[in-house]
Amino acid sequence: MRFAFKTSPQNTTWADMLAVWRAADDIDVYESGWTFDHFYPIFSDPTGPCLEGWTTLTALAQATTRLRLGTLVTGVHYRHPAVLANMASAVDIISAGRLELGIGAGWNEEESGAYGIELGTIGERFDRFDRFEEACQVLVGLLSAPTTTFSGTYYRLTDARNEPKGPQRPHPPICIGGNGERRTLKIAARYAQHWNFVGGTPAEFSRKREVLAAHCADIGREPDHLLSAHVRLQPDLDYRRALDEAAALGAVGLDLAIIYLPAPHDPAVLEPLAEAIRDSGLLSSVTNR
Repeated sequence: MRFAFKTSPQNTTWADMLAVWRAADDIDVYESGWTFDHFYPIFSDPTGPCLEGWTTLTALAQATTRLRLGTLVTGVHYRHPAVLANMASAVDIISAGRLELGIGAGWNEEESGAYGIELGTIGERFDRFDRFEEACQVLVGLLSAPTTTFSGTYYRLTDARNEPKGPQRPHPPICIGGNGERRTLKIAARYAQHWNFVGGTPAEFSRKREVLAAHCADIGREPDHLLSAHVRLQPDLDYRRALDEAAALGAVGLDLAIIYLPAPHDPAVLEPLAEAIRDSGLLSSVTNR
């Protein structure tokens, strides 16, 4: 198993986030670092501070040299996919080819409603995923082809260009996050190189993995996705408990455990966590893709 960390840019300061990432860049146990893409804090006081995900990711790309980096995950309804494709190419260039493009259909009704950004109600969820699939097609086209023409229900492009493209070919690895079996995993089977399990038991992870493999078989693709999951390090800093959770998921096929660090962010947690990972025997050889 490989390991990464996640610092959600909520209930924190830029200085603290930056300190964590700079320290982690020197600890080879961590192969990648992740933020999220929300405008309000989630699962906490929504009136608290929250830094915009892609702006902070760009700055973190400049402040590090080794870590792969991405958002878990970008809500595609927040930005037109042509805009997001240009953003992704720029960050891939700035990071010298270290970007992981995390995307999802979006779910946060509170912030979407407050900003007047159309999300779609639960009753319109199929429209939401139709839009997500169209966004995937637009992103792949603009990140890999000289020009893209697309005529869909939600997006229309005519001989659209995105230059310069980033160094990763054919495009930065696409990470799709979500557990929905009928649509999210089906879209991940077709477009993603990496699937992120949002959360749940090892049995649930195992089932979702099987569903993803079945969707891959339906389109004639080998189930070759990188499989990751969030593993929460609680504020009590019980490293053993977090690694026990990672081990249980690893027993049913997890490739990458993304340790969700608690706020306030403190680089002092990184080395004890890394040492616990080394001592656990779970760590595979570290290679940046």
